[in-house]
Amino acid sequence: MASGRVRTYLQTLQYEEHILTFSESTATVEQAANALNVIPARIAKTLAFYSADGAAILVVAAGDAKMDNAAFKAAFQIKAKMLSPEDVLTYTGHPVGGVCPFALATNMPVFLDISLQRFQTVFPACGTANSAIELTCEQLKQFSNAKDWVNVCKAWDPQLK
Repeated sequence: MASGRVRTYLQTLQYEEHILTFSESTATVEQAANALNVIPARIAKTLAFYSADGAAILVVAAGDAKMDNAAFKAAFQIKAKMLSPEDVLTYTGHPVGGVCPFALATNMPVFLDISLQRFQTVFPACGTANSAIELTCEQLKQFSNAKDWVNVCKAWDPQLK
């Protein structure tokens, strides 16, 4: 079941009926890919980092992408340091394994990594470790109110579609 806050938010966009709920965990990229029967790269993982002012920022990237520390520092002028699990819950309102870029507990900037752009649709979580939703990259940008596309990852296969 998606979190109530995410469900309510997606309802305002008339997209709540597209939430997918699973009996098994979708907390990791691999688990989500297995539950959805898609390649892991199509899972839109939401990564939470400390920002320069000590708050938080989110970066949503393809499931096969790895953070490039130099690119992250160039884009955000800070070293990439992931939030603690406690801070993830505090800032996003979502538990680790269910973090998504919408219906956030605090006002934080969301960025989308270009590793997602090679897919027609991707699958972010919906606030729990057993939910997801299929969105186009345009919908993901709109629904998350993402500030911009960034290129802060390495090690993704541009041929995977």
